[in-house]
Order: sequence, then structure tokens, then C-alpha cells
Amino acid sequence: MSAGGDGLWQLPEGDTDGGLPGAPSGEPTGGDDDRVARVFLTRVVEPGDETAGRWLRRFGAPEVVRRLRRGGRPLPGVSPKRWQGLLARVEDAEPERDLAVAAAAGARFVCPGDTEWPAQLDDLGDARPVGLWVRGRPGLRMWALRSVAVVGARACTEYGAHTAAALAAGLAERGWVVVSGGAYGIDGAAHRGALAADGATVAVLACGVDRPYPRGHTALLDRIAEQGLLVGELPPGDHPTPSRFIVRNRVIAALTRGTVVVEAACRSGSLVTARAAQRLGRSTMGVPGPVTSALSAGVHELLRGEAFLVTDAAEVTELVGAVGELAPPRRGPVLPRDLLEPAAREVLAALPGDRAAGAGEIARGARTTQEEAVARLYELRALGYVERHDDGWKLTRQAVIAVRAGPAPG
Repeated sequence: MSAGGDGLWQLPEGDTDGGLPGAPSGEPTGGDDDRVARVFLTRVVEPGDETAGRWLRRFGAPEVVRRLRRGGRPLPGVSPKRWQGLLARVEDAEPERDLAVAAAAGARFVCPGDTEWPAQLDDLGDARPVGLWVRGRPGLRMWALRSVAVVGARACTEYGAHTAAALAAGLAERGWVVVSGGAYGIDGAAHRGALAADGATVAVLACGVDRPYPRGHTALLDRIAEQGLLVGELPPGDHPTPSRFIVRNRVIAALTRGTVVVEAACRSGSLVTARAAQRLGRSTMGVPGPVTSALSAGVHELLRGEAFLVTDAAEVTELVGAVGELAPPRRGPVLPRDLLEPAAREVLAALPGDRAAGAGEIARGARTTQEEAVARLYELRALGYVERHDDGWKLTRQAVIAVRAGPAPG
């Protein structure tokens, strides 16, 4: 694209000294110039570049693009070497082409100032995305308002995959949007769990939304695009790199109400997402695993800090949902003996397990009168717990099993 023709790329008349006039606030104008400039910048600057974020805040996107197109003196905060690297990328930046390619793939560009822009991404400050490429029909802002990230190890265990899928399905059934990174392992299991429950899911990618990665998840990502959303900072056709996976995680953390780490080794990238969520004041949660598993070591370390332990979707929604969305209390199974009145349970507990006993001995063990003990013994006989044995009373086989099952809940 040439520097002339479109007024967006032309320098103001008289600007010959490398200055940066205009747009001192750096706030999005909401016009076409700002949008096209931001599309241009997705091709030039790397995601999460805080220096570029300061340029946008100070000068505005159109002015930053004009300066990049013209070259000359570097913008503040970059070395001449890095400036030359940015200028080299300018030659490949054709925003109209990127918008056309995205439209052909069913994608759109969402930027600050748009009604679809999730305001919580502004919490990232100068690391806020320049804009987001979004593929799918639903509105990103509305979906992000009630969303939870479920992330974890790529090389996960069967336990981790099952847990992630069940957790995501439970969240989806409760009306929550499940957000993850589209990767192998826990990410893929979380997406599949939400889809299996006919729920909503969003994959935040470290590449162009028209370029499925990993290749083995092409069918899964296409299905997400049909039922949910694919989101990314990089323009169409762009490829992932290790650093892009890491900076992508800040978007997952900022976009959602909380982050759940299902399985993660001590150096797992999913812990980057969790720590970013903590810095942003979001809820951070972890699912415990075997203490012998290296893939749970990172989660356990997280739980030793400020993260909350969760085991199912109800416990997650208790932390990220509205006031009053409480998880039900956990109780063991109710045994028949739990339904006995306290006095009857005391008498039942006073009977020896290996022999018959007289009413007096049982009364002393239950700390009651002999008359009361006899009344309770007849009651217990009617229920099948005791039987008469000569002049005494003995536990039935059913009662022995019930007593060995453990004490009744208080």
C-alpha cells in the first residue's frame, strides 16, 4: 500500500522535523481511521508490546501509523535497531487486504471503542491488545461478561482430561462461557466438555483466527467457530511462536471472571495465565491432583499461595458468580442408622459386637436407665438391628455392618 492517496497515511503539511502532532489523548476515536490504523498495527507490533501501547495512549493509532509509514526518527522508548525492525514489517502491512481475508473467513476486527469490545481488557493497561480478530457469530463483549478460563497442561493425564471436560460441562450447564487456548490436553478437553453440554466456549489463539493451530485440532476449532468464538490478536494467516503463546495468556486472564488450572507442571504456561489473573484481581483456582504427579505440582504450588481449591463447577461458580450462588455442602452417604433418634443410636452403640449383653449392661453403656434401654432395644429389634438371645440382646448382622460403617454425622 502506498503512502499517498489515502489521507490516513499522509503526514500533515509542514511536519518535517519528526514531531508527533495531534491526538494527544491517544483514546480511540471510533472512526474508520482508528480502526484501519489498528489493523495495520496488528501486522507491525507484537501482542502485549507495552511500548506500542504507550504510543497509542499518547498519540493515537493514526498518528503512530503515520510515523511508522514515514520512518525517520524513532518513536519514544525504542532503540534504532528495534525501530528498523518495526519499519521492515511496515512493508508487509496492508490493512485492507487483512480485512478482506478475515471477512472471507467469517472473521471481523474488534477494537477499543466498539460496542463489542470487552471493557475488562482495558485492565491490561498499556499491554491491552491493539484489537482482536474474532471469528464466530456471538458477541464477544456479552459472552465475556460471564466467562471462566479453564487451562492446564498439554501433556495431561487421563484424570486431568476427564476433570477438565466435566468441569467445563458443568460450567456450561450453569450458563457460563468456557474460555481456553485451543491447545492439546486440558484446553481441548475443556472446549469439548462445553460443546458436549451444548454450551458456549471461546478459544483464544496465538495465531490468525483463519489458521487452525494445532493442526490436529482443526475440526475442533472449526466447530468452536460454528458454535462459539475464535479470538486472536494476530492478523489473518500469521503463525504462532513460543513467546506469542505466553503473551496470549494475559488475554485469557483479563477476558474472564476467573481462571481454573486443572493440571500444570511447575513450569507450565498455564501458570502464567493464573498469575496474570491474580495481578488483575481475578479469582484464581486450582484442581488438586495426586501428590505423586509432576503434572499437579504446579497447581499444588499455586494452591499454597492465593489460589482457591475447587473440585467441581458449583465450587467455581461460588467464587466467580453472583452473591448467593453457593456450592452445596459436601456430605457422605446417609446410612439407615443415621435416621435413628439419638437415644436409639446410643443404645445401639452400647451393644458389644461379638456377644450378647443384658439390659443392665447396655443401659450403663448408653448412660441411661434400664427401662429406657429396654424400650429402645424393642424399637431396634423392630427395625432389624438387634435380636433377643436367651436373657440378653445381640446385634444382628445388619447392625454389625452399620456400626462398622462409621459414626453418624453430628
